[in-house]
Amino acid sequence: MEDEMFDQIVAVFHSLVTWVAAGAMVFGGLVPYIPQYRDIRRTQNAEGFSTYVCLVLLVANILRILFRFGRYFETLLLWQSIIMIFTMLIMLNLCTNVRTATELSTKRRSFIATDSKDEEIRIPKRLFVGTYRFDCLP
Repeated sequence: MEDEMFDQIVAVFHSLVTWVAAGAMVFGGLVPYIPQYRDIRRTQNAEGFSTYVCLVLLVANILRILFRFGRYFETLLLWQSIIMIFTMLIMLNLCTNVRTATELSTKRRSFIATDSKDEEIRIPKRLFVGTYRFDCLP
């Protein structure tokens, strides 16, 4: 009776550890990107994030999914690849939006700065006396 109870506890513990390990395998790849996503979103600055890393991970995970058609591997690895592809697409979307907004605001500031410099250039005043025009510089 005690042996059966112990075997059941061990079986439940084994299945619990198996599920936790599987979850860690599937979602472990996206965990490092959560703080980066929050930091980029909070600061609206994506300068430290490399989009080439996203490109490499996208290609690697797509190739892994394509490889599964030729040789079967665990379904957990398939789910890991799918989740990593979605993670990389979300990160690329965020970085593209932030960099586009940053470039637009930089161009606006540049345009405003050149516009204010144009105001500093003085245009000669023109005096009209009768039919004659005189250019007067300040």
